[in-house]
Amino acid sequence: MKKILGLLILISTFTMKAQENGENKLGSWHMYFGTNKISNKLSIHTEAQLRYYEQAKNFNQLLLRTGLNYHIDANAWTTFGYGYIVTDGSFEEFPDETNSIEHRIFERFFLKNKVWEFNFEHRYTLEQRFLDFGDRNDVQHRMRYRLQMTLPLTNTFFLNFYDEIFINLQDDAFGQNRLYAALGINVTNNLSVQAGYLKNHFSEAHYDRLQIGVTYNPDLRGVLKKK
Repeated sequence: MKKILGLLILISTFTMKAQENGENKLGSWHMYFGTNKISNKLSIHTEAQLRYYEQAKNFNQLLLRTGLNYHIDANAWTTFGYGYIVTDGSFEEFPDETNSIEHRIFERFFLKNKVWEFNFEHRYTLEQRFLDFGDRNDVQHRMRYRLQMTLPLTNTFFLNFYDEIFINLQDDAFGQNRLYAALGINVTNNLSVQAGYLKNHFSEAHYDRLQIGVTYNPDLRGVLKKK
């Protein structure tokens, strides 16, 4: 009887926790990415993301990011950038709640290679995070590594997969892991759309997210040259 009671308490505790943090909800991320060439060696990265605990409702996070890319060659480049992030850390709404605000500096290095028909991209990231929680401030550092694989199906359709791990450089080392799979469509030479699924693992929580992403990479070199 005690064992049954203990099991019921455990199940009840897990269910209450999942309801509080939205772990049992299918959320959504809506994303835009852009790379704008301004010279043979330089381009500008732009990015905006809206993340929700549920499908396009119950706000979780706004992420705005930009950076300057330096292209070493066709298969290697670096990025130095800045991100502005507003996060609502609770699934349920509270009238006196204060959202956290983060100013983030980041450095990235990209490498690309091809094996048969598979296009691989390795992304290495360092982040310096300046966090404002309302009643306190904090500075955190972390590193990230993402392995992405893209498989063209036709000239129009492609599959995209990646796994990215986040390592904290203070406290507990493991931050999170993101596993992603998507179907993509090349609308034009510089415009593509992806619809996919993300499994986001934290130490004590696991989230399922649908993702809709638009990538638009216009080449601005001709426009700047005319000006």
